[in-house]
Amino acid sequence: MSAIPGASAGAGTALFDLTGRVAAVIGGAGVLGGAVCHGFGGAGATIAVMDRSRERADELVVALEAKGIRAAAAILDASDPESVERARLEVEARLGAVDILVNAAGINSSTPFFDIDLEEWHRILDTNLTSVFVACQVFGRAMVDRGQGGTIINFSSASSEIPLSRVLTYSVSKAGVNNLTRYLARELAPHRIRVNAIVPGFFPAGQNRKLLDESRVESILRHTPAARLGEPDDLIGTMIWLASERASGFVTGALIHVDGGFTAMTI
Repeated sequence: MSAIPGASAGAGTALFDLTGRVAAVIGGAGVLGGAVCHGFGGAGATIAVMDRSRERADELVVALEAKGIRAAAAILDASDPESVERARLEVEARLGAVDILVNAAGINSSTPFFDIDLEEWHRILDTNLTSVFVACQVFGRAMVDRGQGGTIINFSSASSEIPLSRVLTYSVSKAGVNNLTRYLARELAPHRIRVNAIVPGFFPAGQNRKLLDESRVESILRHTPAARLGEPDDLIGTMIWLASERASGFVTGALIHVDGGFTAMTI
């Protein structure tokens, strides 16, 4: 018999089993959020697809249920506390208390610096940063009150650490996500709530596909050791690991890079 804890047969699979957990994915109907929903569902979790688009959220729920995954949709304005609270109550009435929160809502813009107006500035910051603050307050408070711990995973970006050309406001918003993640990791640790962020590199998704013209993709690939763009499924293993108490129970306040080495490159 092995003396290594957790080394018994089947232990590896059990580490990443989310059976019995309820995961709320805000921005769940997007490309990356949808991949997370499918990944968590495949690991046994019940999924709350939380999004501003009723049509896309309902379509995803149908696709999840076709795989035998229990799921429900809840529509919300992610930057409005009252809307998020209503959606949380709806989800918990239908699926049960939320154990895992994923903040995956995001938008981007390529507006040159001197052309950025306050409407665009606030719209991007509200979607990418204020929404994370609001959801962490709403769901974090519910987790604290429940007293059973929990896991929060925020979506950051490679541009949060290396500000990229053409996406100033987006980069600022994601830098804020990093700071908020680390602050909350400390604040919520006494309540057994872990808070981490995933830091994706370049994934062709709805919010940035229009920014990835041929010349920009060439520049990105020259700066990416893996020499390719990310695919949504590249995120799944890391997300399940962060969601699992058994696999990453001692991980909090971490920024986990899934970027093909982009942020490791200099010249």
